[in-house]
Amino acid sequence: MEKLIKTMNNITEKVGEISSWLAVFMVVIISLDVIIRYLFQFTFIWIVELEIYLFGFMFLLGSGYALKHEKHVRVDVFYSKMTNKNKAFIDLFGGLFYMVPWCWVVMSGSWKYAYSSLLMGESSPQPGGLPALYILKFAIFLGFSLLLFQGIAQLLNSVNILLKKKV
Repeated sequence: MEKLIKTMNNITEKVGEISSWLAVFMVVIISLDVIIRYLFQFTFIWIVELEIYLFGFMFLLGSGYALKHEKHVRVDVFYSKMTNKNKAFIDLFGGLFYMVPWCWVVMSGSWKYAYSSLLMGESSPQPGGLPALYILKFAIFLGFSLLLFQGIAQLLNSVNILLKKKV
């Protein structure tokens, strides 16, 4: 089980590293947008939409990475003072009854949403906007899949901690 957890964590780590490069690309695009806007007094709709796409990709693809490194939102008043076994129990309970079902709901809904967008060939409603809006919609499905993937690794780690005699 530890080898599986390690493999899952490594995959999440690689995806997180890739998604962090989206932030660099987004800074370049926003800088370009600002320069064009102030020098030439206009902007391109596709640049503004690309900024939105990149932010969405970065946020969604990085969610599993944030979970792995415990950078997600958590009320830490009691949790920080707990033993490792109690933390593992809370993580197991929260993962099984909150994270996994929520990821499933979003994944099933977003798949239908993105697939229907693909079938329609949906693109930006703005003149000069980006084509293939369904790519952004599929990113919702992919992001929550990656979050679920890392969540399963966290659940397995919690089970592993709870089954050990000493921690």
